Amino acid sequence: MLLQDTRNSLSQSPTPLSGIFSTTKTLYDQLLSEPQAESTRSAARLFLQEHLGIAAEMDCELPADINALEDWVAAKTLKVGKQYAAYLEERKAGKPRRFFTSKAHALHFLQAVAPSKLVDGAWLYGTLELWQDPRFHPLIRTYLEELGDGVAQMNHVLMYRQLLAKHGCDGPLSLPDGYYVQGTLQLALGYEAQEFLPEVIGYNLGYEQLPLHLLISAFELHELDIDPYYFTLHITIDNAHSGHAHQAVQALLQQCAGGTDPEFYRRVRAGYQLNDLGVGSGEVIRSFDLQDELVRMLDRKRTFGQQMHSDYCKLEGKTVNEWLSEPGQMLAFLDALEARGWIQRGVDPGQSRFWHLIAGPDALMFGVFTEYEQRLIYEWIADGWLTQGQATSGTRQRPFKPARGSRRKAASDTAVCTADRTQLAMEPLSEPLEALRQQLESMPRTERMATLISMMNPSLHGTPEGLLATRMFSSQMY
Repeated sequence: MLLQDTRNSLSQSPTPLSGIFSTTKTLYDQLLSEPQAESTRSAARLFLQEHLGIAAEMDCELPADINALEDWVAAKTLKVGKQYAAYLEERKAGKPRRFFTSKAHALHFLQAVAPSKLVDGAWLYGTLELWQDPRFHPLIRTYLEELGDGVAQMNHVLMYRQLLAKHGCDGPLSLPDGYYVQGTLQLALGYEAQEFLPEVIGYNLGYEQLPLHLLISAFELHELDIDPYYFTLHITIDNAHSGHAHQAVQALLQQCAGGTDPEFYRRVRAGYQLNDLGVGSGEVIRSFDLQDELVRMLDRKRTFGQQMHSDYCKLEGKTVNEWLSEPGQMLAFLDALEARGWIQRGVDPGQSRFWHLIAGPDALMFGVFTEYEQRLIYEWIADGWLTQGQATSGTRQRPFKPARGSRRKAASDTAVCTADRTQLAMEPLSEPLEALRQQLESMPRTERMATLISMMNPSLHGTPEGLLATRMFSSQMY
């Protein structure tokens, strides 16, 4: 069956999600936990139909003639390069960071975009079933590279989890529903690829284009002492000459080798436009407010601190337990701490008694706050004492340092180049994994490949079993 002959019911009126899928986040969670449940799959199809209906009404920048696509990608890449060069010149001339006002701002960004980053590549999962069709090999190759070809250090989702954990950002963060739209679209496309193949190709084409915000984010994260490797990797691996952007174009052109069906290309364009739905990086960056985020963080934590304090100390007539007893009191609690002199804003936070309660080896509340949470408190107390230049570790004034033990160390901070992958993948397997490998090898090829595919889904590919399956699939696909 030719891909251009596929059809679905996109013309139907969107049906609102209902019941347990009344929110995007709920569907997102279900696609990760129970992707094969019929209720989940039905909701995923409705979700795609609804958002494709919106996307179809949007202006699309793709060229009308598919034969102009390669030149269009080249021109778009050149434009982004010039914009980035202009940004660097601005920075050299002394202009401040464009995106992140502080390290807390940057760490909040990492958490806010996590719903998409933690399902990186998921939209291509469904193409694995087409492994015997060479036309889909560029898309499958992209998915395998997103999975690091089965090497844990290069698996993009595991890399992002490691980045979050390294900065105490791996705990749950309450995000608006719109922040889950992109991740949910990616998961839905991955599981419903057989019905939405043109949209998958279009979405992939859009996602793999190099955006200016990726370049700027990587540059500014590095300035703020946050490892930008996850972002710089996507700058290099997505390049338009030989990387994922190139593979995305080739995947589309191979489908149209015999001529372009206008309906097929219309659906490709709608899939491309899905990239513009939900909350984008720019909106995430602009939404950050230090005090608001600090208050939300304290309100989330207060329930765990209730009845944990003595009644010896009162602030503005209330004990600490009373301050923590009800929601909505945290801003007033901070004001009370400041009024009593426990917090001195606008100067070195080291001069505040409250800071010494939470930071340092002898702190009475040692370990209560993660590095990110400490950073929110530190920058709020500093309140202008830290300039952008002073917010990095190379400042003359004392830089921020989290309390010892609050920064979780990931298994490896060492980047792994492509040439190292074979050696890493050949490390001895544990006894259970070796037994699993032998079991898989004993299966007939078709059954083995189907089993491997089931182990490489967006929820499982980062597990030891999923990594093994990815390595085996990659070596046996051709």
